[in-house]
Amino acid sequence: MSDIKVQLPDGMAVHFPAGVTVRDVIAAWDKSKLKSSVAAQVDGRLVDLSYIVDSDTSIMPISLRSKEGLGILRHSISHVMAQAVQDLFDNVKVTIGPSIEDGFYYDFEYQNTFTPDDLEKIESRMREIIAADHSFSRSSVSREEAVSLFEKKGESYKVELIRDLPEDVEEVTLYSQGGFVDLCRGPHIPSTGMIKAFKLLNVAGAYWRGDEKNAMLQRIYGTGFASEKELKEHMALIEEAKKRDHRRLGKELDLFQINDEAGPGLIIFHPRGALLRTIIEDWEKKEHLKRGYGIVMGPQILKGDLWKKSGHFDQYRENMYYTEVDDQTYGIKPMNCLSHMLIYKSRIRSYRDLPVRYFELGTVHRHEKTGVLHGLLRARQFTQDDAHILCTPDQLNDEISGIIHFINDAMNVFGFTYEVELSTRPAKSIGSDEDWNLATSALQKVLAENQMQYEVNEGDGAFYGPKIDFKLKDALGRKWQCATIQCDFTLPERFDLSYIGPDGEKHRPVMLHRVILGAIERFMGVLIEHYAGAFPLWLSPLQAVVLTVTEKHIPYGQKVLNDLISAEVRAEGDFRNEKLGYKIREGQLQKVPFMLIIGDREVESETVSIRQRNGKKIDSLQVKDFAALVLQMCERHE
Repeated sequence: MSDIKVQLPDGMAVHFPAGVTVRDVIAAWDKSKLKSSVAAQVDGRLVDLSYIVDSDTSIMPISLRSKEGLGILRHSISHVMAQAVQDLFDNVKVTIGPSIEDGFYYDFEYQNTFTPDDLEKIESRMREIIAADHSFSRSSVSREEAVSLFEKKGESYKVELIRDLPEDVEEVTLYSQGGFVDLCRGPHIPSTGMIKAFKLLNVAGAYWRGDEKNAMLQRIYGTGFASEKELKEHMALIEEAKKRDHRRLGKELDLFQINDEAGPGLIIFHPRGALLRTIIEDWEKKEHLKRGYGIVMGPQILKGDLWKKSGHFDQYRENMYYTEVDDQTYGIKPMNCLSHMLIYKSRIRSYRDLPVRYFELGTVHRHEKTGVLHGLLRARQFTQDDAHILCTPDQLNDEISGIIHFINDAMNVFGFTYEVELSTRPAKSIGSDEDWNLATSALQKVLAENQMQYEVNEGDGAFYGPKIDFKLKDALGRKWQCATIQCDFTLPERFDLSYIGPDGEKHRPVMLHRVILGAIERFMGVLIEHYAGAFPLWLSPLQAVVLTVTEKHIPYGQKVLNDLISAEVRAEGDFRNEKLGYKIREGQLQKVPFMLIIGDREVESETVSIRQRNGKKIDSLQVKDFAALVLQMCERHE
């Protein structure tokens, strides 16, 4: 048998007999690494440890604790869950079961509804399968063999998946463990015994292939980790997340409602919620004006021909709403860019006019599927802090850098850290390869110049250009997509945008689409959960509540309230005939930063006693001094 040369992670090249398994190579290199390895990269391709190597190659083990390793573990747990479900319940059909960021899920067709008691039974059966330490075995079969196998099992969804594969795919891969067989590309962990910590979380509805025209399935969510300690920490985070759920806090703090009478995905803001939104939007307007943006406004509907010209009709039609006016089709805008281009095109532009920066708090509508709607975080109507910058190619780098600095300032003000992703051309897109390469290179260059670490998200760009996404991290370490910068050479071409250059000739500008906070509603939802409703003073829709001890203190309490409102402190009075302790407790539950207590001493000295929502007290102050303190804290964004 001939030898092959294998490049190891430490840089050494070692000879092995052809036909050696990846497992044997890793064991020969470092046995301790084998214990923690779930799979490996062979020439950059993920494979099982049982993969046979028969030519020169490089091998990199995938650790259980790596991001990729954890994904492989969770995907393997989903297969064990599917096996357990079919062991326990009759007439269950399996569909797909991927790993996701925080765990895994598997979708099932089942005539009954899975209950919390059923989840416990499934977990118990899974533990038995894990204890049996079944190997995950991979096999390749022809399409015809796979179809025949799953037809005999009555697995119609698997048959559909196989038949929908491209015609040139002649073989498919199957994985089996303990008698359960699944259609899967893999890789998987070596055996079920490697699973140490998992938990099934909940059941939700899901349409087959995400299409509401298809059958409704039942999706069982779960999570898994390398150790019980990590699982317990994650479950504690889930419990904390439930306490911070913006939908619950939105109701408790009287911020907003989503009412079935109005329709799903449509937010109705109450006074305090609308005020919080106004505070954020006022900050945005001020900051944009400081940075040379012009505030613009576009209509909610535009002619259908314009959406065809932009490419939205072909690329984004299923997410749009349409209406008829005078026998003419109009599209209700899902984005704000078209009006901004029409403003640019309203007169001849010189290179001396550039860059131009248009900013709009633009309300848009998108036809999101009912199953993905989620409070403020995923709605059908929302407002974006949308801006479009048109500049010369020479100005592009400085403009992208300016946006990055703006985003960084905003994240600091609102109390977030963030991570960065570069998303490249998707399969469904418009524009030439040359334009896409220019746009992508421009974004990469600016990220490098600003010394920003980033990950590449292949194929997740906008249909008209690549983008930089900024994913902010909240108090629980969760990531949220908010800010984005999209580089677009295509729409200026489609709309024939131009400027007169120094040579007197027409030239094509480059267009940057960008948001800083993203959808205001979504950002508010993230803010509510990040701060658990206890907003910083400058963001709090209610900054102080005046509490009277008895009825005789109401006249002075009313004067204090009036003085605070005149000083632009957001305040309310609680003059009810209730015990002071009860009213203080109410203020704490409403997360009010300051409670101002009015009793005999305060009336006599014309001061207020100050209690913070955390229970700490501040020395008594005159009303004007307290108001000055509040305004100073707001200026510092505290």
